[in-house]
Amino acid sequence: MLSSQFIRFLVAGGIAAAANYGSRFLFSIWLSYGPAIVLAYLVGMSVAFVLMRQHVFSAGSGALGPQVAKFVAVNLLAVIQTLLISLVLARWILPSLGVVAQAEATAHLVGVLVPVATSYFGHRMLTFKKA
Repeated sequence: MLSSQFIRFLVAGGIAAAANYGSRFLFSIWLSYGPAIVLAYLVGMSVAFVLMRQHVFSAGSGALGPQVAKFVAVNLLAVIQTLLISLVLARWILPSLGVVAQAEATAHLVGVLVPVATSYFGHRMLTFKKA
């Protein structure tokens, strides 16, 4: 059975992922695929921090600076995962499977979804850990 905290994490993460995924299309108007993914990830990460701090881990009374630093550290792993998975899928795996139409969009969606578990445990055990 999923805990209510993990369900809130999934909802907040879903909102942040939608902000991430949607903003990538906007950034792609001006930037190439890789940089657009990174900037979109920053949008999603900002949305995630606000939602996680207030609604998932109830850490609004904690010191903001250390929480932001730890949140960024945990998300460095996630952004690397997102970027590598998105690029590998879009450039090599999906085309080799004959998926060409919407390969970048599909690859990015998978790349955004993969770090869910690592992020949850990282934020629970590090970023918003109660003293």
